[in-house]
Amino acid sequence: MLGRGQPGSLDLSTPRFLMKRQSPSYSLTLRLRYPDQAGRLGTITSAIGQAEGMIGAVDIVDVRRGVITRDITVSARDVEHGHHIVEHLQTIPGVSVVRVSDRTYLYHLGGKIEVCAKSPIKTRDDLSMAYTPGVARVCRSIAADPDAAFTLTFRHNGVAVVTDGSAVLGLGNLGPRAALPVMEGKAMLFKEFGGVNAFPLCLDTQDTEKIIETCVFLAPAFGGINLEDISSPRCVEIEQRLAELLEIPVFHDDQHGTAIVVLAALQNALKIVQKELRTIRVTLCGSGAAGQAIAKLLKLMGVEQIVACDRQGAISRAHCDKENPVKRWIAENTNPEQLRGTLSDVIRGADVFIGVSGANVLGEDDVRRMAKDPILFALANPDPEIDPDVAAPHAAVLATGRSDYPNQINNVLCFPGFFRGLLDVRAPRVIDAMKIAAAQAIAGVIPEKDLLPDYIVPSVFDRRVATAVAKAVAKTALESGLARREHKPGFRISP
Repeated sequence: MLGRGQPGSLDLSTPRFLMKRQSPSYSLTLRLRYPDQAGRLGTITSAIGQAEGMIGAVDIVDVRRGVITRDITVSARDVEHGHHIVEHLQTIPGVSVVRVSDRTYLYHLGGKIEVCAKSPIKTRDDLSMAYTPGVARVCRSIAADPDAAFTLTFRHNGVAVVTDGSAVLGLGNLGPRAALPVMEGKAMLFKEFGGVNAFPLCLDTQDTEKIIETCVFLAPAFGGINLEDISSPRCVEIEQRLAELLEIPVFHDDQHGTAIVVLAALQNALKIVQKELRTIRVTLCGSGAAGQAIAKLLKLMGVEQIVACDRQGAISRAHCDKENPVKRWIAENTNPEQLRGTLSDVIRGADVFIGVSGANVLGEDDVRRMAKDPILFALANPDPEIDPDVAAPHAAVLATGRSDYPNQINNVLCFPGFFRGLLDVRAPRVIDAMKIAAAQAIAGVIPEKDLLPDYIVPSVFDRRVATAVAKAVAKTALESGLARREHKPGFRISP
């Protein structure tokens, strides 16, 4: 099962092909059958190498009557490259390609999450406590004291991951069904890194009022709402209005999770180049919800020289889409010198470039025109604003959104611990101080003496991160008077 429509070959000389790296997200399991003779396996592995595939594992499936069957796991650059590798193997005399399995598709078969009971139901006693008649007393307790739902139900540790599928990853408006695999993945990350039970809710509407209404109706069942993959500027209005209407925290990760991790990385990157937040010039490429959230958080930290660009160039009071509230805010709160021109024009002399836009909008010459020791965060995924291999020789610090380069700016560093902290103290809403505290917690996981140009943010698998973020958020909620539950010192993420 190969995740593509029609098979075809690819010219290995094409620049687009060469700039990509092999990735486990494009890995195949190839079942090959061939004569069990000395040297045959070497011929096969050499052929895979010639096609620039990366071998991960070789397993024997069956040996009989002089014929051997093996499963070989191979990472490719993309789907087309995978087809090229298969076609190359099919040219080897005596080698039969029995089956080609796309490991990413296999990973998703049947969905990636399930609901499990915390306690087994094996006897009549178990049944009478879990369900009727025993559950009736618990229902009455909650009816008398609605806050009891936070201690007696799933709600105390439950988050709704809500989307309308209008902005799925970098793929665009795919709708709610196609968004479900992403929301399932988000739920997995919540559980794995924060111990939070998250449930994907893909709404079959892109009407702002209906989304808000639906979330209000769903709120009694959850302790928090994580908005995901909703297009800008609608996502901003939806979050703001829900925050006013609900007694539980609402957090749009595409905005604030991104901004928090960017701030964390930038704080550590500036230590390496010995610059200060208050004195740097930032060029921001991308004027959607994430761009606005980054600009807001940087301004809160004292960064005044921010110039944001969209497809038409620098955004200023005179040059912006005033009908778009996100761009209007950017125009009114950034670019104090009212610079005009293209991205290439306004990046001259900038200390920092932050890209949350699209592929290949920044050139090598643009980077050369930046200030001494420039910091580049090219975060568009899967293809960044500039090829990292092109930018690296000119950048003091380089970060991307990709896992195959150092310094991955990944929201998983934020949202599991952020919600863990909110839920642990039962905070009713998110405030800016929590975002700053979370960013400082992420940055602080790496001691200053250990910082390196290719190590400014912790690994997404560093288990200290979620705990540090949760503690920082909970502590801020307590200090701000937002905690509805006492924070116990030394708490740990619940299993």
